[in-house]
Parts: sequence; C-alpha cells; structure tokens
Amino acid sequence: MKTMQTIAIIGASGNMGSAISKSLAKGNYRLLLCANELDKVQAVVDEIKVNNPAAEVEAIDCTREASWEADIIIAAVPYAAEQEVAEKIREVANQKIVISIANPLNDTYDGLVTAPDSSAAEELQKLLPNSKVVKAFNTTFAADFSTPVIDGKQADAFVAGEDEAAVQTVAELVSTAGFNPIVAGGLAVSGTLERMQLLLIQLNMKYGYNWLAGWKILHQ
Repeated sequence: MKTMQTIAIIGASGNMGSAISKSLAKGNYRLLLCANELDKVQAVVDEIKVNNPAAEVEAIDCTREASWEADIIIAAVPYAAEQEVAEKIREVANQKIVISIANPLNDTYDGLVTAPDSSAAEELQKLLPNSKVVKAFNTTFAADFSTPVIDGKQADAFVAGEDEAAVQTVAELVSTAGFNPIVAGGLAVSGTLERMQLLLIQLNMKYGYNWLAGWKILHQ
C-alpha cells in the first residue's frame, strides 16, 4: 500500500486554494490547510469533512509548521505573495516539491510582470534553490475543479518541472483532482503556460470564451 503523503496547501481559504483542497481530499493524502485567516481555513475543512468524513484534513495557522510537516507544498497564492511564502518556508522546504500555481498578471490583464525570459515558477525556484519547484494548476480556474469532465473527457492540465520524479508526483495530484495531466516540459516552459493562461483570461473577458473546450481539443 502506498504511503500517505502530507500536503501543505498555503492560501487554502482562497478560491484556488479551497478548490484544490477539496479536490485532493478525495485522494490518499493528509492535507494541512493554512492561510492568514484561520476561521476561513476551518470553514474549508468543515466543508470537506461534510462531503468526505474520512478525509485526513486539518486547519493549521502556521505556514512554516505546515510546510515542515509536509512532503509536498502547494503555494496557492498570487504571484505577488510568492516571495513572502518563500521566505517563510525556505529552511523547511529543502528537497521538497513546491508547486507554483501563480500567473504573474499585471493589474490591467494585458501583460505579465515577469521578464520575457522568466516566469513565476522560475522566480520561485530562484527563491527556493534547494526545493523542487513544479508548475501546475495555473491553466485551470477555481470553478473548473467541480466540473473537470466535458462530454465524458477530462480537461487537460499542464505540468512542468526539472525533476522527473517530482513532475510525476505532481501529475498524480493533477489526476486526483480530476484533470488529464500533460507533462509540458522543463520549468522554462512555465513562461509559455503562464502566457497561455493570460490569453485565455483575456479571451474570457472579451468573449466569454469557454477555455475548457479549447483544452479538450488536445485529446479529441
């Protein structure tokens, strides 16, 4: 029997953090949920317990403590908050998988704030040089976690990273969340994935574009 892994989800009270938490609660994981407002995190825990009483999930009010206990850390926070998170977990995240879901959007959603040759995930890797940073979940919206299957087919979700074993582990998380994991390449591909999501957000704002239908085309 596979050993239960512990996952710390930082920012678990946010739209993406709570959606990821609820989806992963279906798997063989112990979840440690944390955010600045513990009462909101506890509400997420309570909702998970109602729908899945057997889930191993708890609220914890210390990002560092949760990350110290965890095998995998999900930074479910905006790009602007990644540096603060990295500073809190740097000493306890050595050799651990750290998942970046952030898209470094500017305030007007017409560009990215990272340099053209970089990405949110690559910047996080610089801040956490001894961790295994993997890009995932940045091309999904929070609402899509409840309906990741369209016409009987799973929506695609992309994974990118340098460490092969870490990428495979994260691909399994993506699958548990209900999506079809596609390994897109090394961490440098994160810039492309983040620009893809920027385009989809812009299309959605302009046309009400159904991005899931777009990803579904990849495996029809």
